[in-house]
Amino acid sequence: MLKERGVGCVSVHSPAARMVREQYVTTTDESGVPSPVTEYIYKIGIYGWRKRCLYLFVLLLIIILVVNLGLTIWILRVMWFNAEGMGYLQVTADGVRLEGESEFLFPLYAQEIDSREDSALFVHSTDNVTLNARNANGDVTGSISVGPKHAKAFGQHLTVSSSSSGTDKTLFYADAKEAIVGTGKLRVTGPEGALFQHSVETPLVKAEPLKDLRLESPTRFLSMEAPKGVHVKAMTGSVEAQSSLDIILHSTEGLVVLDAESVRLPVLPMGKARTSGDSQGLYDMFEVCVCPSGKLFLSKAGVSSTCNESQEC
Repeated sequence: MLKERGVGCVSVHSPAARMVREQYVTTTDESGVPSPVTEYIYKIGIYGWRKRCLYLFVLLLIIILVVNLGLTIWILRVMWFNAEGMGYLQVTADGVRLEGESEFLFPLYAQEIDSREDSALFVHSTDNVTLNARNANGDVTGSISVGPKHAKAFGQHLTVSSSSSGTDKTLFYADAKEAIVGTGKLRVTGPEGALFQHSVETPLVKAEPLKDLRLESPTRFLSMEAPKGVHVKAMTGSVEAQSSLDIILHSTEGLVVLDAESVRLPVLPMGKARTSGDSQGLYDMFEVCVCPSGKLFLSKAGVSSTCNESQEC
């Protein structure tokens, strides 16, 4: 017959160590000799080197947390973070406002850059300043680069405008087909003047006061055309036209008028008088006749003047 003498359980309410102890004792056998008591001890928890490693890991986490907190406080103090922004950099509903001078080490991407109403906007660089405009694909559609030795602009067209009286007036416009100067006067102050490889369309070509105006084509011809006329006028001096070959004054429908006190042809060749028998030579010569109105015409030369016989006047 087996009889249980006693069962005991001891519990320790400690989070670091909990041990449950159970004791089982058998009864006496048939010979009356009691059996030895067998004890089983189960340890629940972390002990030994595992416990020390856990404490070391927790300590390391606390140190990292303190260092991160200190660095965060230091960055906030150095960068001047506040409720409105960061130091001179303020975040507003319209964008970002920056007071004072700023230095950008890498490219700056912005939709619009404005200065304060009472100050100008300056952009400085030790090498060059480049402004690029890109499309949705990231391709450059327009660019302005200002360097120490050159300024370069790239785009489909270039427009320079001025704001006066509340309206924008175009001062200069250029594209692949034409260039337009919108000002009332274009002044070229270079000693060699202006060189045009193609035609120029303008209502007036004028020299500065007390300076000469010269239109020259060194190796080709010079042409001036206008639907309603070309007016060449010198207020106080003279007008001179020089050519290595011919100077032709041609009018398809109107007149060529020389209005002056005197008209001189100093190197006009003189013809030789011929006799009435030399009829072949008379057909090869003409005389210039002048009407009272100033009209010039040619008349076949004869022994005497033939201007009165003509009906040109």
